[in-house]
Amino acid sequence: MADEQPSYSQMIFGAIDAKQQSESLISSYIESTHGSVPDDLTDQLKNLVDNGELVVSDNSYSRPESSVPAKRGRGRPPKAKEPAALGNPVQTGGSDPVQPGSEVKRGRGRPKKDPNAPPAAKKVKAVGVKTTSSKTGRPRGRPRKVQAEDVGVEAN
Repeated sequence: MADEQPSYSQMIFGAIDAKQQSESLISSYIESTHGSVPDDLTDQLKNLVDNGELVVSDNSYSRPESSVPAKRGRGRPPKAKEPAALGNPVQTGGSDPVQPGSEVKRGRGRPKKDPNAPPAAKKVKAVGVKTTSSKTGRPRGRPRKVQAEDVGVEAN
């Protein structure tokens, strides 16, 4: 029976456990103990680093410490879902009373108008009363153009 070689990751972990931490030392250790070095050792080391099974510092590979969390991926992490919110269906603006302690999740965007709400009272403008700003006593905006009456001007 032929001796089965361990997987690449087991060979690499064995080399790191034997205090061989650089890529060249890992390669020489695997060659001395198993007879041959895998062609894609660099790729295997990179995959183990990407998966969080190895940590690289100053071109030296080591196993991550248990207290250090694994390296997370790029981008913003998703929000943690609360266990109480998972069992409750999402309520969307119904007329049901909300119980204290329970949250109602709102949808995205502007909320829809309540069809049962009374219409808003319209503002009534007073005719002939000019509105002025509070500090200067002048009306808002650009003043109207004053039209001069044509007195004594004739076109030839």
